[in-house]
Amino acid sequence: MKMLLLVLAAFHCFAATAQADSLLVVSWNVENFLDPRTDSTGRYTFGRFRNKCNAISKTLLLIAGRYGRLPDAVALMEVGDRYVLERLLRDTPLRKLDYAIVHYDSPDRRGIDCALLYRRSTLTLLRSAPIHLYDSSGALMRTRDILLAEFDGLDILVNHHPSKVGGASERRRAVAMSRMLALMDSLDRRPVLAVGDFNDDVWPYECPRTAAEGTIKYNGAWEKIDGYFARGLNISETVFSDPLLSEPDRSFGGTKPHRTFSGPRYLGGISDHYPIVLVTTTD
Repeated sequence: MKMLLLVLAAFHCFAATAQADSLLVVSWNVENFLDPRTDSTGRYTFGRFRNKCNAISKTLLLIAGRYGRLPDAVALMEVGDRYVLERLLRDTPLRKLDYAIVHYDSPDRRGIDCALLYRRSTLTLLRSAPIHLYDSSGALMRTRDILLAEFDGLDILVNHHPSKVGGASERRRAVAMSRMLALMDSLDRRPVLAVGDFNDDVWPYECPRTAAEGTIKYNGAWEKIDGYFARGLNISETVFSDPLLSEPDRSFGGTKPHRTFSGPRYLGGISDHYPIVLVTTTD
């Protein structure tokens, strides 16, 4: 019954005319949203995959109910391939909505990519492309590409910068950040929104570092490595730390995101990251 009410709320939002100068954007690292057919770890069964699809769908519809409208764009990180996105839009209540997919396979060693879902009724896609990253020697970096989607009136960049794990990780993240900022500067025709998992703290300057603003919890401490950079836009940002996405933190107190896996152990949650929700208006 709760899901039915959420779907009805989503249809109500879908039928309504979106404000021409406002967009609702969700950015979310969905923690190893992998294709069960090709997952070499064997952790993902089709049952677990279906549960994850339904949970992601339910979260997006919950956000729609909370904000009174469907997200116009949904940026996703840690996506295994296009198949998982097609199944998400085909096998959940999202199938009745007007979302389309922007996705490219990246050279990442783990086989994960960035992706973007967008509503065709509110955003007109002009072109899209994967933006590769290169190190100082000119060699292709085996990490996630930056995903560029150019819409009529807005450019969106989806980022998942290199992990903090491993040698030269800080330098690799600096390369990704420099490439993203240079790309933003080159897109001087329209407002630009860069979202994603930056694997570095991106706390809003006006906000204290509190649990309410964190997107991921590590050893009891909140970090905000998911966020945005923008030009030509006014942004209102919220970390969507809903109880649906949370569980008690029995080691350090409070709550934390309810993740899907801890190592090889299946926990049944959605992600170790909370999504961020952005309401954007043009300057």
